[in-house]
Amino acid sequence: MNEPNETLPAHLAAFDRLVKIMDELREKCPWDREQTFESLRRLTIEEAYELADAIVRRDLQEIKKETGDLLLHVVFYAKLASEEGAFTLEEMIHALCDKLVYRHPHVFGEVQAETARQVLENWEDLKLKEEKENGKKNRSVLAGVPQALPPLTKAFRIQEKVSGIGFDWERKEEIWEKLQEEVAEVQEAAREEDGEVRKKKLEEEFGDLLFTVVNAARLYGVEPEIALERTNMKFIRRFQEMEQTLTGHGKSLREASLDEMEAAWQQAKTPEKKKD
Repeated sequence: MNEPNETLPAHLAAFDRLVKIMDELREKCPWDREQTFESLRRLTIEEAYELADAIVRRDLQEIKKETGDLLLHVVFYAKLASEEGAFTLEEMIHALCDKLVYRHPHVFGEVQAETARQVLENWEDLKLKEEKENGKKNRSVLAGVPQALPPLTKAFRIQEKVSGIGFDWERKEEIWEKLQEEVAEVQEAAREEDGEVRKKKLEEEFGDLLFTVVNAARLYGVEPEIALERTNMKFIRRFQEMEQTLTGHGKSLREASLDEMEAAWQQAKTPEKKKD
C-alpha cells in the first residue's frame, strides 16, 4: 500500500500513495486517530508559517518539505470530512477546479484580460456575483478578508481587495505625498503633552502611517511581510556579528559604549556592502 501505483502518471501515483498512507495512518496510528479539525488547526497555522519562513530564506529544499507538510494537512482535513459525511477528497478537488475555471474566464472563456490588474478586477466582480446569487446581496467587498490574519498581512489584503474593484491611486507616485502627510501627522501627535490622549493619538497616527507604508509597498510590487522579515533577519545577523566583535575585544554589550557598539555595527555591515 505504501508503494507508488506504477500504472498511473508519476504525479497521480504520488498523490494516490499519499491518500492511501493517510487512510492507513487514520486507522492504525493512535495519534492520527485522535485528531480533529480543531486539533489540527494550530498545527496547520504553524506549518504555514514554517513555509513562509522558508520562502523568505529562498530555501527550496525547505519549501519542498513544508509544502509537503501542508499538502498532508489538506488530505487530513478531507479524510476527517469524509468520515463525517460532509465531503470527499474528490468533491473538494472538483469544487476547487470548478471555481478556478469559473473565475478565470480570460483563460477558459471569452473574457479579455491583458494585465494582472484586470484579472483581479474580474475575480472580485465574479466573487460578488457569486455571493449575490447565493443570497448575500449586501455583502461587503472586504467580507472575504479573514479576521484572524496578522495585521500587516490583513492591511495588504484589504488594499488588494479594494484595488480589485477600482478603489486605488490613479498614479502610484501619488502615494509618496500621502506618506509624507502621515509622517507629519505622527510628528505633530508626538509634540503633544504626555498623557492618555497623546498615546491614543500617536497610536492612531502610527497605524495610519504603517497602513500607508504597506500601501506603498503594494503599489511598487513588494510583499511587505517578506520585506520586513528579511530586514528582521538582516538586523539579527548584524547584531549577532556586533556581539561577537565586542566579545572578541573582551567586552559585553552592557560594558561597551554606544560609540563602540556603533563601530562594531558598521564593521558588521561592511562585508554586506562588499557583496553588493
